[in-house]
Order: sequence, then C-alpha cells, then structure tokens
Amino acid sequence: MTVTLEVDGALATITIDRPAAHNALDLDTKTAFLRAVHAVSGDGTIRAVLLRAEGKNFCVGQDLGEHVTALEADANTAMDTVAQHYNPLIEALDSLRVPVVAAIQGACVGAGWGIALTADIRVAGTRTSFATAFTGIALASDSGLSRGLVAALGPSRASGLMLLGEKVSAAQAAEWGLVHRLVDDADVHDVAREIAATLAAGPTAAYVEVKALMRAADGTLAETLDREAKAQSRLGATADHKAAVTAFLSKTRPQFIGS
Repeated sequence: MTVTLEVDGALATITIDRPAAHNALDLDTKTAFLRAVHAVSGDGTIRAVLLRAEGKNFCVGQDLGEHVTALEADANTAMDTVAQHYNPLIEALDSLRVPVVAAIQGACVGAGWGIALTADIRVAGTRTSFATAFTGIALASDSGLSRGLVAALGPSRASGLMLLGEKVSAAQAAEWGLVHRLVDDADVHDVAREIAATLAAGPTAAYVEVKALMRAADGTLAETLDREAKAQSRLGATADHKAAVTAFLSKTRPQFIGS
C-alpha cells in the first residue's frame, strides 16, 4: 500500500508510504490518496484529519521516473495526470469540512507543497524545506500552488518562489506564516497528532463554520458580517455551544460531541 488510512475514533490519519522514493507521487499513490480522502469525506463520524508521510521526506512531488516514461510514450498526453489525478486530489482535500493537520518533515516539494497547503494547520520539523521546483524542469505549477502561495504570501513573494524555485527553510516558512508550529524533527508526527486529536474532540460544527468563513474572507465587509451572523445563529443552537456555556458557568471543562 502506497497510502494508508487509519481511523481512531473521530480522527482519521492518511499516510503517504513510499519512503524509499521520498514519497514521490506515482499513479498508484495518487489513486490511493484520492480514495482515502473520499473515504474520509464520506464518513460523518470523522471530526479531524491528519496528513503525514513515512520516512525522511514529506513528499517530493511527481514521480519523475513515471513522468519520463509518460513523455516517451506520448509527450502530448504526459501531463494529463494533472487534470485526471492532481486536480481531483487537491479539490477533495480542500473540500474537507473538518480540520486538517499536516505533519511535514524533510523535503516538501512541488505537488507535495500543494498538498501541504490544503491543511488548515501545518507542523514542520526544523530541517524541513519547501520548494516549488516546477520552473527548474520547465513547467509552471499544478496542485493549486499558484493560488495557495499567493493567498498565503501575497503576489510578490509568491512570484519569487514560483519563478526562481528557491528553497524556503523551515524557519523562513514559520516567519512567513506558512507553518503554524515548528518543532524538532523527531517530534513532528507526535505534535501534529496531538493537535489533530485535540481538534477531533472539539466543537466540530464550529470548526466547519470557521473554515467556511475563512474561505469566503475575500468578500466585502458587509458580506463577511452577514455570513458571520448566520454562522453564529446556527452555532448558537448547537448542543456543543449550550454545553460549553454551562461548563463555563460551572467552571468545568466542556465535553464536545461535535454538533
């Protein structure tokens, strides 16, 4: 199996498992990854998702050996994998309504970076590095990188990364806000899992609304205020909100059921 899915209570963990290939994405891996995401999105009991990878590197992007074979077979169709596999995968990850945490170690390159950017919270090791890499092989970008980097960094800084293909260190990524938490490399998976487990036990309905509000944050102030008011109205009627207020007043810790 190149990708595994483990469900522990309300937490789903999706793991890329091609460490010998630096978790490069070949056809089997892309297909298995999308299947795992679809399984998660269709399971109403899952309240948080952890994305991780085995080995020293998170993901170095497309498996270039497979790509060379595709080019030799037919250069006109070699890039069909973008529309057929990468686009559905990124769209499926981005559409997950529950919180997504990514545990990132080592190299996070190309489509691997695109995958990482779909997470709501990113935990990275101190020796992690990021790069777009596409122009280095005379390509533009895929996996949503052009959108994700502009949204995260602004057009100027994103353009530099996209055009020059420069590596970004973990420290620089943290300074730029691309990483939520920077930890020792040995602690990446444990810290990310702890965060994901906390989210899985949290007020899921509130998290869903938070994600929806942030995705629509480019609207006008009036639109934002209207969406926030409607979200708060929906959440005000949830069992989790009532339980949290009661717990606050009684100075106890609330137990969230996710609705």
